[in-house]
Amino acid sequence: MAQRISFLVKGRVQGVSFRYYTKKHARAYNITGWVKNTPDGNVQGEAQGEQDAIQKLVKDLGIGPSAAKVDKLEKQEIDVVEGESGFSVRS
Repeated sequence: MAQRISFLVKGRVQGVSFRYYTKKHARAYNITGWVKNTPDGNVQGEAQGEQDAIQKLVKDLGIGPSAAKVDKLEKQEIDVVEGESGFSVRS
């Protein structure tokens, strides 16, 4: 069953390819959604896919790429978006 989450990653997560890391892992797990930098230095996004795939992505988000330092990961379940395809990096 598909589920969708919104997430906010805090720490040293900008300037370390965090968005592209997220996109790579999301695509590997067949997850749709998006990710972007926030003006306050965090990374936020939404991800949708099978529950086990979402759990894998959340684990990856808590680690991040090697140059990142994740201090906090906030997530919450939100409504599924019908007809979405792909995972994008937003500006």
